[in-house]
Amino acid sequence: MAKEQDGSPKLRHPEFQRMRVTLTIGVIGLCVTSYILGAWQGTSNSIKPSFISTKTRCHDLARSSGARLDFQAHHQVTFNESSLGLEKFPPCQLKYSEYTPCQDPRRARKFPKKMMQYRERHCPKKEELLRCLIPAPPGYKNPFKWPKSRDYAWYNNIPHRELSIEKAVQNWIQVEGDLLRFPGGGTMFPHGADAYIEDINALIPLNDGNIRTALDTGCGVASWGAYLMKRNIITMSFAPRDSHEAQVQFALERGVPAMIGVMGSERIPYPARAFDMAHCSRCLIPWNKLDGIYLIEVDRVLRPGGYWILSGPPIHWKRHFKGWERTEEDLKQEQDEIEDLAKRLCWKKVVEKGDLAIWQKPINHIECVDSRKVYDAPQICKGNDVDSAWYKKMETCISPLPYVKTEDEVAGGALEQWPIRASAVPPRITRGSVPGLTPEKFQEDNKLWSERVDHYKKLIPPLGKRRYRNVMDMNAGMGGFAAALIKYPLWVMNVVPSGSPRDTLGVIYERGFIGTYQDWCEAFSTYPRTYDLIHADNIFSSYQNRCDITYILLEMDRILRPEGTVIIRDTVEVLGKVQAITEGMRWKSQIMDHESGPFNPEKILVAVKTYWTGKPAQKQ
Repeated sequence: MAKEQDGSPKLRHPEFQRMRVTLTIGVIGLCVTSYILGAWQGTSNSIKPSFISTKTRCHDLARSSGARLDFQAHHQVTFNESSLGLEKFPPCQLKYSEYTPCQDPRRARKFPKKMMQYRERHCPKKEELLRCLIPAPPGYKNPFKWPKSRDYAWYNNIPHRELSIEKAVQNWIQVEGDLLRFPGGGTMFPHGADAYIEDINALIPLNDGNIRTALDTGCGVASWGAYLMKRNIITMSFAPRDSHEAQVQFALERGVPAMIGVMGSERIPYPARAFDMAHCSRCLIPWNKLDGIYLIEVDRVLRPGGYWILSGPPIHWKRHFKGWERTEEDLKQEQDEIEDLAKRLCWKKVVEKGDLAIWQKPINHIECVDSRKVYDAPQICKGNDVDSAWYKKMETCISPLPYVKTEDEVAGGALEQWPIRASAVPPRITRGSVPGLTPEKFQEDNKLWSERVDHYKKLIPPLGKRRYRNVMDMNAGMGGFAAALIKYPLWVMNVVPSGSPRDTLGVIYERGFIGTYQDWCEAFSTYPRTYDLIHADNIFSSYQNRCDITYILLEMDRILRPEGTVIIRDTVEVLGKVQAITEGMRWKSQIMDHESGPFNPEKILVAVKTYWTGKPAQKQ
C-alpha cells in the first residue's frame, strides 16, 4: 500500500503539480504584500504614540558634565514615558517675543559685572523653563530675500528705534516708514563698510581665497560681515545683549551670520585655529588689561598666519583723542601695551595706516618657544585641550600650535584656497587628529550628503529657489550638509554638540564653514525667529536620556521663523514621538521614507511652522 502511494499517478499528474506551484507563489505573494503594507503604515501621517517624554528636563545635567554622547544612528529607541495624551502649547505672553533664555537681562543682574560675567550664558533652572510658544510681534512679515535683506528689514519684525537715534551719525540703521534701512555704516566706518573693507584690502589681500573665515568681536549690526560676503568671506559676528538693544537680532534679520556672545571669563565657543582673520572696530574690549587674556583668546582661535585687525581706540589716537574724550597720555600708554603684548604673543605688526592697524600670527611656534627665554609671560600652555570651548574658562597662557619640523612649515597643515577648501580633505583628518576619521570616510560623507540634499530638494522644492537664507545644522558632523548646499545663496550655522565623541568643529572650519559648540539641553545663543531652515540629524535619539525632547522642540520653535521649515532624521519610533509633540506646537508635519526606500528604519520628518503672531492685549 505504501508503495502504491509513493508511485501514485495523482501526485505525478502535471495539473496537480501546477496547482502546488500556484499555491506556493500565492503564499509568498501574500507575505510580501503584508510586509510592504506594514512598512507603508509605519511611515504614514497617522503615527501618534500615546506616550510623550516629559520626565527629564534640560537643566538636570550640570554644565560640567563630561558625559559622552552617541551621535550615531540607532534602530531601537526607548523613551522615558511619563505623560499621556497630546499637549497643546499655549502662546507665551507678548513680553517674551524677544526672549533669549540664556541671556535674559533680568537674570543677568544677579551675576557679577567683573569680566562681563553678567553678559555670559546663564540658562534658566528647570522650574523657570517656559512651556509655551514664543509669539512673533503683531504685524510680523517674512523677511526680504537676500541680497535685499542686507539693506532692508520690516520695522514691525524688530520694532526698535534706539540705534537709529543713538548711532545716527555713524549710519548703523535708519527708520524709513515701515522699513528699517541699513546704510552699511559702523562706528569706525560711517561712510560705509564697503569703503572700509577696500581700505583693508589695500593692506592685506582679501580676494585671493586665502582668507575665508573671519571673526568680528563686538559686531554691532554686522555690516562688516555683511559686505565681506561678496568677497566669499564668511564672518562669525558676535555681540552681547546689552544697551545696544537687538543688534544681533538686526544682523540675523539681514541674513548675516551672528550670535549673542561676549568676551568675558569663558572661552568663546569656537575651536582653536578656526579663523583666518579677526576684527575689532571700536569694540571696547580692554585688550591691554587682565594680563592680556582677551588677546590671548583671539590668538587661540586665530589660524597660523592669520590676521588681527584693530580700528578705533587707541589706533590713530593723535587725531581722535579729543573726540574719544581721553588724554593723549592714556591712549599712547594703551597702544604701547597692546604693541608689547602682540610681540610677546609672537605676532608681527604688518602695517598701521590711518585708522587701521594689522598684526599677523606666526605660522608655527618654533621661534615663539625660543622667545620664552626672553619673555616671562605669557608662557605657552602645558595642556593640549585647545579646542575645548564650552563653559571653559579663558587662560592667560598661549595655546600651543601643532608640532612642526621646519620653520617654514604651517602648524596643523596648510589649507587650500577657497572654494577648493570646501571639498579638500581637511588637515585635521589627513593628520589623524580626529579619532576614527579618515580621508576615505570624509569622501564617503561628502557623497552621502550630496545624495541626501538632492533628496531633500524633492521633498522641499523651495530649497533650491532662494526661499531659505539662515540655515542651522544641529548635528553637523564633518559639515557635509553645508558643503552640499554651497551653490545656493545661503549660509549654515554648523553646530557640534558638546560632549560629542568626535569633536569635528575644527574640521568644519578648515573646510571654510562656520559653526559653534552647543548643548541642546540648553537654549541657543540667538534671538527668536532667526533661522529659516533647521536640520536635525539624530539629535533626539542622542539626547533622549539627557533631557526632555519637548524642550528641544520648543527651542527649535523659538528660533524658527514663521513658515520656516524643519528637517529631522531619526528612527521611525523617535519621529512618531516628535511628531506627536509638534502637533501641539502649530506645526504641520509629515513623516517620509529614507532616501534609500521604505525598508530603511531611519525616516525623515519634514515640518513647517505655521504663521501666527501675538496680540497686543494677549494674556497668559
